[in-house]
Amino acid sequence: MKPHERQRLIDEKIRREGEVTVEMLADSFGVSTETIRRDLAQLVESGRAQKVHGGAKRPRLITEGSFDERLGTEAVAKTHIGRLLAQAVEPGETLFVDTGSTTLAAAEFLAAIPGLTIVTNSTRMAERLAKSGSDAAIFLLGGRYQGDNAETVGPDTIRQISAYSADKAVISVAAISPDAGGWDASYEEAQIARAMIGNTHFLIVLADSSKFGRQAAFKVCDPDEIDLLISDSQAKAMDITAMRERGVEVWH
Repeated sequence: MKPHERQRLIDEKIRREGEVTVEMLADSFGVSTETIRRDLAQLVESGRAQKVHGGAKRPRLITEGSFDERLGTEAVAKTHIGRLLAQAVEPGETLFVDTGSTTLAAAEFLAAIPGLTIVTNSTRMAERLAKSGSDAAIFLLGGRYQGDNAETVGPDTIRQISAYSADKAVISVAAISPDAGGWDASYEEAQIARAMIGNTHFLIVLADSSKFGRQAAFKVCDPDEIDLLISDSQAKAMDITAMRERGVEVWH
């Protein structure tokens, strides 16, 4: 068995059982304890596991900082993702775009594509598109306003999403894995994303390399719902390979 395959199975066991020991895994896979320690070190490094004495356990669920704090992290990666996203969008298409620092970083690249229709719950996205010279028809969803993320959320927003159908949904996530799919740290943002996904036939997920292996509380999508995953050049080969084995097209 190849190391990345064994590590994926170990990852699944940790998620299922909560905590594992080196000795237990060595017996289960018929390999040395040193091999298992190397496997666990890889999982810990990628955020898929938390190290404990003699083994590893399920990592803590992540929480996210303020929107402004997130704007300042992984900025180069998010710009790279934005450029790649522009290559996946055709002139004249209709897009759902959710609220996120990564989707916002893509705004200036989307603005260069003519004839788009963009439906979003992000007031920052609408403003950034306009300031970047976009000729897109921008539909800003109403609902309860959340000031930190400059977004609308809640039942009214979800009801309005159902009135639209889009060629593609562009969704950002707080955590992603080949087995669990995409997750968010905000319940309300996850519900918005799921509503958008339900009204499109093509899902694009934006996730920089730091999002792999993390765990968040609220489900956004299963792996087999993702048509295209766009990440950055720092994404680990193991993660990219595992996503492609799930049938997901990956650009990075």
